[in-house]
Amino acid sequence: MAYPARRGTVPHTSQLSDVLLFRAGNAWYMVIPVRAASPLRLLPVVTSLPVVTSLLIALNTVVFLVGPASGLDPLYAGGAHHAAVEQAYFLRWGVVPRELLDNHAGPGEFPGVPALSVLSAMFVHASWVHLLGNMVFLYVFGAMVEERLGRLPYLLFYVAVGYLATYGYALTEWRGAGGGQALVGASGAIAGVLGAYLRLYPKARVTSVVPMLLFLPLRFPAWVVLGLWFVIQGVSVRDSAAASPDVAYAAHLIGFTGGFLFAWLLYCRGRGRRYAGPNVLPPSQETSQ
Repeated sequence: MAYPARRGTVPHTSQLSDVLLFRAGNAWYMVIPVRAASPLRLLPVVTSLPVVTSLLIALNTVVFLVGPASGLDPLYAGGAHHAAVEQAYFLRWGVVPRELLDNHAGPGEFPGVPALSVLSAMFVHASWVHLLGNMVFLYVFGAMVEERLGRLPYLLFYVAVGYLATYGYALTEWRGAGGGQALVGASGAIAGVLGAYLRLYPKARVTSVVPMLLFLPLRFPAWVVLGLWFVIQGVSVRDSAAASPDVAYAAHLIGFTGGFLFAWLLYCRGRGRRYAGPNVLPPSQETSQ
C-alpha cells in the first residue's frame, strides 16, 4: 500500500511498488516472480480458471486506467494542476488512517463512511509501477490460493485480509507520520494471499527473474521467495520509521501474517479439503519438484 497524498500537501508523483522492489543500502534491486509451479508432481498448477483472481486484476487495472495517475484519461487536468487533481482523487477514494479510527470522514471523501473507504482504497493505485508490481504478485500467487479455498471463500478472504491490514496499520500509525496520509493500493490484501500461499504450498517452486542478472530465470522454493519478501518488509519498516514513508510496509506484514494464520488455522482443523480442487492434496501430502 502506498501513500500518495496528505491533506494540505501535494502528493508524491514517484511511487515505488509495494512488492516489486526492495532496498539494500542506498541501492534498489528488483526480483520479479513470474510463475509458481505446482507443488505436486505430474499435476497442473490449477485445475480451473482463476475467475476471482482474473476479475480482481481486471478491476484494479480498469480503475487505474480511468484515474489521473495513469495519465491516459483526458478528463483530468494536466500540466501544473495535475498534482492537485491526483491529490483530490486519492483523498476521495483512499483511506486516511486517523480518520478511519476516528470514524470521521474528511472533506470530499467517498462514500462518507470511513469503513467503506477501506474497500475503495483497495482498488486504487498511485502509479504504473505500483499497479504492475501488485498485479504481478496477485497473478502469480493468487490462482493457486483461489484453487485451494474456492472462489467465494477466496474473495471473502481477500477482502477481509485487506481490511485487517488497513485497520492494523491505522492502529500503528494513528499518531505517527502516516496517520494523516491517504492510503491506497491492494497490497495489504495481496500480502494476505502471499501468506496463505506460503502456508499452503511452502515447497512449490517459484520462477523469478532478476534484472540485475540479465533477467536470468531462477527457481526457488516458495518459503525462500516469500520468506525473503517478509524479511525485506520488516527491514523496510525499520528503515522508514524515522521518515514519512511512501509505502505502508507494516500493512504488508500485518496482511501477510493474517493470511498465513488463516490458512494455518483452516488446515489445522482439517477443513481445507472442503475447498480443495479435485487434483489438489492437503498440505501434508505435498511434495516438492
